[in-house]
Amino acid sequence: MGWIMHVDMDAFFASVEQRDNPQYRGKALIVGGTSSRGVVSTCSYEARKYGVHSAMSIVKAKQLCPQGIFIPGRFWRYEEVSEQIMNVFREFSPCIEPLSIDEAFLDLNGMEKLVPDITALGQKVKARIKAVTGLTASVGLAPNKFLAKLASDLRKPDGLVIIHQAEAADFIAPLPISKVFGIGGKTQEGLEHIGITTIGQLAACQVEYLQSVLGNRAQEVHDLALGIDERPVESDAQRKSIGKEETFEQDITNKDEQLAMLWELSQQVGWRLRTEQKAGSTVTLKIKYNDFHTITRSETGQEPLNLDEDIFQIIKELHSKVKSRQPVRLLGVSVSKLIMEEEKAPSLFADDKRQRQTAVLDALKNRFGEAIIHKGKN
Repeated sequence: MGWIMHVDMDAFFASVEQRDNPQYRGKALIVGGTSSRGVVSTCSYEARKYGVHSAMSIVKAKQLCPQGIFIPGRFWRYEEVSEQIMNVFREFSPCIEPLSIDEAFLDLNGMEKLVPDITALGQKVKARIKAVTGLTASVGLAPNKFLAKLASDLRKPDGLVIIHQAEAADFIAPLPISKVFGIGGKTQEGLEHIGITTIGQLAACQVEYLQSVLGNRAQEVHDLALGIDERPVESDAQRKSIGKEETFEQDITNKDEQLAMLWELSQQVGWRLRTEQKAGSTVTLKIKYNDFHTITRSETGQEPLNLDEDIFQIIKELHSKVKSRQPVRLLGVSVSKLIMEEEKAPSLFADDKRQRQTAVLDALKNRFGEAIIHKGKN
């Protein structure tokens, strides 16, 4: 039997800030936009006790936790620490599938020939991350991706959960159906309406019976409830795009909150592009709704770009064309068709003043950190 590991850092942005700044330790720390229309990127576990969560408006977070410490993110710093973590992963597996800046799947198939007890690797990865970064991670170890990711979420923070193939079905049976990939708020309501509240109840149903609620996803969701997931760990040897996604702990419907988060994501993507000295001509908006239906909208321009405002302008136009009012579970921004920045042809209409301003801001961030300056939304 093969093994897959899922590693998820605990409250990553906030944990990095608490590590770097002793005055934040043990405090309710909220990282995100600091304007009245900003949103929470992430928060410490101390802040979560007050009901604060990612994608919540800053105004709401201040109402729930007025004593909290609110700071803008230092995305350059999180990228640095993320690279340290990814290097740790490479010590344990040649096949890594990053899901975001702070989580990844590791394919351990074949590693059982190199270590006497492969399940011990979970604790070793956690210990190595702690030694290198001073941060804690939660790890799930299981026969497939679904079970591994589910396991890593069960005992956060600093958790380690191992699910063996023989016990998988019984292990997950008592868990709520919301733990199954593909079941959002609306789908959960539909299943509960027909008396299904646990994964075990879902697994015991006939696929035909589930189609009334799940439609053509019934077979896939039923397989997951049985602990079956055939998806392989996929690693890209060459990055084809640079992007950032944010999954929300609570779905959001407000368009202004969505745009505020998309502006934050556009800044992060622009920063990554410029840090890697790249630009791209295709900008893509990704929206995943509460029933896990996902749409993408893209636009390809004539000239490659990497400025935050240019990326967001396209994202804002793409977002305006999406008419659905359905609650949103995830938002993503990415730029593809990448070239090195030096390959860009000079433009007769280039905004040299804006490029100089961006260069100055980047230099400040490089020297003093992202928190030194924050751009308001257009």
